[in-house]
This record gives sequence, C-alpha cells and structure tokens, in this order.
Amino acid sequence: MNNTSGSFDTKAHWESIYDRKGPQEVSWYQGVPTVSLDLFREYGVSSNARIIDVGGGDSLLVDHLIESGHTDLTVLDISGAALKRAQERLGEHSRNITWIEADATLFTSPMPFDVWHDRAVFHFLTSEEAAEEYLQRVAELLKPGGLLVLATFSESGPEKCSGIPVHRYSEDEMVARLMRICERIKCFNVDHVTPFNTVQNFLFCAFKKKS
Repeated sequence: MNNTSGSFDTKAHWESIYDRKGPQEVSWYQGVPTVSLDLFREYGVSSNARIIDVGGGDSLLVDHLIESGHTDLTVLDISGAALKRAQERLGEHSRNITWIEADATLFTSPMPFDVWHDRAVFHFLTSEEAAEEYLQRVAELLKPGGLLVLATFSESGPEKCSGIPVHRYSEDEMVARLMRICERIKCFNVDHVTPFNTVQNFLFCAFKKKS
C-alpha cells in the first residue's frame, strides 16, 4: 500500500498498519493474485521482463512470479515494515529482488520497466496533484510498448480503505486519465472477497505504453 495526499502522514499510517496487523488481517490480502497473474500470462510477459509491483508491500504476487520463473522483479512500498515482512517470508529469494522503500509519486529508477503493476496505490491518490505526479512516474519509467496493469476500487467499491478516503474509478474516467500516456487494452470489474468475507469491487485495466 502507499500514498495519499495533503498533511496526513502517509508513511506513519502504513507503518502502523503493518506493525499491528498480520497478512490476513488486512482487507487487500490475496493468497493467489489470480487476476494479475492471468493478465501477465495473457499478454505474454516474458520471464526476463523487468517488472515492478508498485505498492506491493508484503503482497504474494512476487512469490508467484518467482515460482513462474520471472527473474527481474522490483517491489516498491512506502512502508519499510511491509517490505521487511516480505523479505523475511521469501528468505534467500529476497536477495534476487530489488526492494524500494519510497513514495510511489516521487521515486525514480536507473532503468525503465517492461511491466508496471499496481493494485494498491492509485486509488489512494485523491488529489489531482498526487495523481499527476504518479502518472509522470509511469510516463518516465515504463518502457514504450510496456504493459501497465492498474487496479482501483470501482464506482461501486468502498469509499475508504484502512480509514483513508479513496478515489473510485469508472472505466471511462480511468481511460481518459491514462490516454495521453497509454493505449487501452481492456478494462473489467472484479469482486475481491476479503479475509472478513466482505466483497470489494475493483476495476482492473490493462494498458500499453505509447511509443
């Protein structure tokens, strides 16, 4: 998880969440991130593609990507506690992953990425300024022709997550916001069942970075 905006201390908030709660005590937990993994397979993401999971925290996506043979993986999160938990879980495998503790709207990378995955950050960027800063990172750090997988709460999704307001997106709004950077491949809605047996509706979109 990651960023909001304003004077709210985003980093302190997420550090506290990960210090206090176990993996299955947070609503976004997925034992198997099926939708993301299916999109990677559908669009032929190669084993040596440079992949970043933005707001990945201690998500299990990286575990499954390792199991699938992917070798160039980066996980970014604002919470050092989340990253430490993932590193401890992965053990020796963690040494082969690049870990970035940073705000997703501010970080940089010496090399661009082939795939940008985000199921955790963008809908927290409720100010126009923060959303634009994030999209500038996408414009700069995703390779031309690269795959962007972006998931947010849909218009029928929750209004808040972990006590923080979110921006809920329709497909039209998402495509309009990304159109100067990426071409739409497809968008669809998915119900996520939380560990508490509640349902959250997500909008998943796949985009191709413009050349």
